Amino acid sequence: MTTEAPQWFTSSYSNNGGACIEVATNLVASRGVVPVRDSKNPGGPVLDLPSGAFASFVTSVKAADTRR
Repeated sequence: MTTEAPQWFTSSYSNNGGACIEVATNLVASRGVVPVRDSKNPGGPVLDLPSGAFASFVTSVKAADTRR
């Protein structure tokens, strides 16, 4: 059995001095989750969000941004 490793990335919008999160969207198809971690602590804990919950979160953030 092979285990696919997360391929971490930070949004190009995250240019705020390091207060960022990283996500690994490459695991959605194989595991149905989007791992999230603190970019300042890559060896720290990882939160595995169900892909639907992560999609809802992103949709909500985008909607809030358009109300500015």
